[in-house]
Formats: sequence, structure tokens, C-alpha cells
Amino acid sequence: MRVVRLLHDGDCRYGLADDTSITLISDEPFAEWEPEGVVPLVAAHLLCPVTPTKVVCVGLNYRNHIAEMGHETPLEPVIFIKPSTSVIGPWRHIPIPEGVGRVDYEGELGVVIGRRTHRVSPAQAKESVLGFVCGNDVTARDLQRIDGQWSRAKGFDGFCPLGPWVATDVDPSDLLIETRVNGEIRQSARTSDMLFDPYTLVSFVSNVMTLVPGDVVLTGTPGGIGPLVADDCVEVRIEGIGSLENDVVCSANAGILAL
Repeated sequence: MRVVRLLHDGDCRYGLADDTSITLISDEPFAEWEPEGVVPLVAAHLLCPVTPTKVVCVGLNYRNHIAEMGHETPLEPVIFIKPSTSVIGPWRHIPIPEGVGRVDYEGELGVVIGRRTHRVSPAQAKESVLGFVCGNDVTARDLQRIDGQWSRAKGFDGFCPLGPWVATDVDPSDLLIETRVNGEIRQSARTSDMLFDPYTLVSFVSNVMTLVPGDVVLTGTPGGIGPLVADDCVEVRIEGIGSLENDVVCSANAGILAL
């Protein structure tokens, strides 16, 4: 099942998508719902599939990315938060803010939380997950180095594309993840290369802070990070989930961001 969020007749609605159509549902996918009609997928205006209160990110979770960044291998997950205002959906603009220097893509697997989750074990974490989504942890790399911490570098509006939908029937243990810029593969790895698997990460985070339905845990990026410039098209593809595409613009041309 693929959970989508879309603009339909002027309203934001949730639905369940197959290869050709979307069945609209009466409520959020985390609640009790009833089917309420069908619309063609090709004509749908898809939004970010969830509206998280927070996106909890994991740094340094692939060995080849640790090596390219020159860090020591962590003994436990390194976490940080991207604000909800950084979240955008598929085909929305990633803005490059004026004066920030280099801005990088970081393709990642996102875990979407389906119910209130507090202090669960890795085995219990599986029951808390609605599904999985493609994500891009966009980063102002120069600011990250200047600040010595990551909130400003990763928190700009539009720096957290998520989408195009939430895949609910995926085993996340060994999926191919690729990032392409203008069609050229820049990152390619398997989720089996993670230091800490997705359910271990959800468990770890839940023992720090309560996760609520719609929250997202981004599981880290593999090696191959690199810069984006205006007019680039960046795509994150994950096996069994789909493809998240966004174009890149100067912030002055970004317009109003939308989930």
C-alpha cells in the first residue's frame, strides 16, 4: 500500500495509491477511515505524504560516508532534528539561500511513524512504523563546518524533501538507494550497509523523545555527497518505494514553499 497526500478540490486529502489511481480516504491513515471515491494518479497534485511535528535525522550511519567526512565511527546513533518548516513534497523547489556557500544533497531512507512511540525496543519499534519514504537531508555544508553543529546548516526552509508517498509493505533491511543529479548517479548503496538498522534507530530515538504519528526518522546518507546548484534536478530513488524529485533554485526565485 502507498499512502499519499494530495490537493483535491482545494482541500488537502489522504489517499491510497496503486499504479493508476488513488482511493481517497475519510481521515488520516493513522486513524479509522472509510474510502471516499477514486481519482486518477496521473492527474493528482501530490503533496508531502505526511506533516511531521519533527524530522529526527541520523548522522554518520554508513561507513563510506563516515570516511568521506573524516569522522570516527560512532558507538551509538548521532541524532539531530530538522524543523517541520524545512519539509517540502515531491517536485517542490529546493532553495539555495543567499550567502550560504555550498549546498549538498543527501539521499536517505525515511521511516514514518504510525502511532505514539515512547521507549520501545527494536522489536517493538516495527509495530510503530507506518512505512517508508524517500528523503533528502539537504545541507549547507560550509555553515555546518563553521558552526560545528548542524541546526542552521540543515534547518533552512525547503531543506527536507520527502515523498512521493509512504510505502507500507517494504522490508527496509536491504534496499538499493540512489541519488541522481541531472540523471547522473552520485550515490549508490544498500540499506544493509547501515551501522544501525531502521528499527534500532526508531527504538533509540524513542528512548530520547516521544515520536508521534507522522513524525519521520531519516536514517543517514551513504557516501557520495556533493553540491547542488540552481537549475539542478535531484532525484532520490529507493528500491520498493519510488522516486523523489526536486529541482533547485536560488532562494529569490523559490516562491512560497508548500508541503
